[in-house]
Amino acid sequence: MSSISILTEEEKKLLIEQALNAQLNSYCPYSNFAVGAAILNSDGEIFKGVNVENASYGGTICAERSAICSAISAIGSKKFCPKGLCVTTNLPYPAAPCGICRQVLGEFGDYPILLYSTKTKDLNITSISELLPMGFSKKDIDKHEQMNKE
Repeated sequence: MSSISILTEEEKKLLIEQALNAQLNSYCPYSNFAVGAAILNSDGEIFKGVNVENASYGGTICAERSAICSAISAIGSKKFCPKGLCVTTNLPYPAAPCGICRQVLGEFGDYPILLYSTKTKDLNITSISELLPMGFSKKDIDKHEQMNKE
């Protein structure tokens, strides 16, 4: 994680508290798997998200993507520069984001990801680059466009 920002202990604690607070608002009547997420923006603002399930499972959104949507809806993509993210679940171990969430989170850079278990209070700290090695990004699209111009 040497190329990404380092969170202070205070920022980690705040992210965990905010994700736990968000988790209380999860809408998960089908799985009963409540997830909360909180993203710390580089300006210090925190945006929260929860998983919202739907009877048509494809309509479900995960907490991580919900938090991204909250941030961009509130401040716009130009001001959105994540410094860190925390994800909380009730599993007896810290759970990592699903594949599509990893891809969406990676769209906005490489930053610390805190994974927290409400049952055991275990905390794992990782990063986008560790969760999504060789992730597809804008640079791949730019490279493709450049090749087509040649």
